[in-house]
Amino acid sequence: MTGAAVRVGLISDTHGLLRPSALDALAGSHHIVHAGDIGAPGILDALARIAPVTAVRGNNDAAAWASRVPERAVARVAGVSLLILHDLAELDDDPARAGHHVVVSGHSHRPRHELRGGVHYVNPGSAGPRRFSLPIALARLEIRGDAITVELVELAA
Repeated sequence: MTGAAVRVGLISDTHGLLRPSALDALAGSHHIVHAGDIGAPGILDALARIAPVTAVRGNNDAAAWASRVPERAVARVAGVSLLILHDLAELDDDPARAGHHVVVSGHSHRPRHELRGGVHYVNPGSAGPRRFSLPIALARLEIRGDAITVELVELAA
């Protein structure tokens, strides 16, 4: 493996709250993915000041501005295909067969990374208001050649 690493910031369930600790954790990203429940259009504007953003609409993104945000998206970064949707339960196809290397979802507010059938399934957790006793979190994905690594990051409240 050669070449510089490409970093993708993964965030979800901000629900209108973009913490300074989230912005700090995403600094240096080459691309950012927001997996829904954005909460306000200013969230995407703030993230776009760091890096290009691919975002999907979550079940709570019902305001008029959110109609311009798709329910599913595909981002291709450094030769890696990322399928993005808010609720993993709505995944109705085989990501590996479709050529995706990573599936990014939100909704549960539970940070999680699992490798299944050669596909990384990543839920960065919720970076917005704390829900119950779940952590405030996001994730970082690093692409170096054909290697993909995922880091779940717990944020300061």
